[in-house]
Amino acid sequence: MLPSIQLSNPLAPLSLDNCTWVTAWCLVLLISGVSVTSPAAALDLDAGDYVAAPKGTTLGLLYLQAAERDRLYRGGQRQADSPGLDSQIGILRLVHYTELAGYRVAPQLLLPFGRLDGRRELDDASGLADPILAMPLWLIDEPERGRYLGVTPYLFLPLGEYDADEPLNLGENRWKLNLQLGYVEPLSERLSLDLAADVMFYGRNNQHGSARWTQRQKPSYQYQGFLRYQLTPALDLRAGVSWLDGGENRVDKLWLDDRQETGKWSLGFSWFFLPKTQVAATYGRDFAVENGFREEHRLNIRLLQVF
Repeated sequence: MLPSIQLSNPLAPLSLDNCTWVTAWCLVLLISGVSVTSPAAALDLDAGDYVAAPKGTTLGLLYLQAAERDRLYRGGQRQADSPGLDSQIGILRLVHYTELAGYRVAPQLLLPFGRLDGRRELDDASGLADPILAMPLWLIDEPERGRYLGVTPYLFLPLGEYDADEPLNLGENRWKLNLQLGYVEPLSERLSLDLAADVMFYGRNNQHGSARWTQRQKPSYQYQGFLRYQLTPALDLRAGVSWLDGGENRVDKLWLDDRQETGKWSLGFSWFFLPKTQVAATYGRDFAVENGFREEHRLNIRLLQVF
């Protein structure tokens, strides 16, 4: 999973007499605080994330993502002469599996960081994003059958780097809570289905833009599905699709009509090349975007160490 990237901007008058409509829409995006990852509500899973490890297991993970965006959409239509944005995002994650009241749980801490490289109207930014606390709880934990059902709250802490006067920020200056339900079902001896659905709730950002506007956002929803095929006990192939919906922004009294309807696909693998060390890699891109930037390419790499 990867955190969102926040946009903010000093307020400037929008006049179609001295800028094109596309440039005006770019500025609206900057004012709105719309995310330019896939997008503000996204909390992407890796296939197999809801397969619970034994009690007492500790995992250390490093996620690395590189993404390119050079197309901007408004109302499902591609806008000419739009800016671009590339990102290099990472996450350090620590997970420990234990039990609570007879249920398997896995308290964890995620520390996102990275760099944004904007083009044209967008500048650059780098540093720490908002830390995340999470603890999945498994309602179904059947390792002998390969079946799992878990629910996870993710709490985003507004501690990342944020400057209301800058157009790009890795921090969001607001609390967020994501509730996610994940299910794993074996379809055959080697093939498994992973499903997840989540809802993201957003707190207020009262320091939005140079005028210090108040930003609000409606809840957003994400649905994800993966197929995993186990080639060997140490190597699997995976394919996934994701759909994100909702999350319209409001700045002071203005609703921005920027509801997200974004779909993407991904292909990848995971491989335990050492008994306790795994590498996973996926490549993906958006196939549908209603509002905001479209990801042309995304490469995710994950390193996992079992302790």
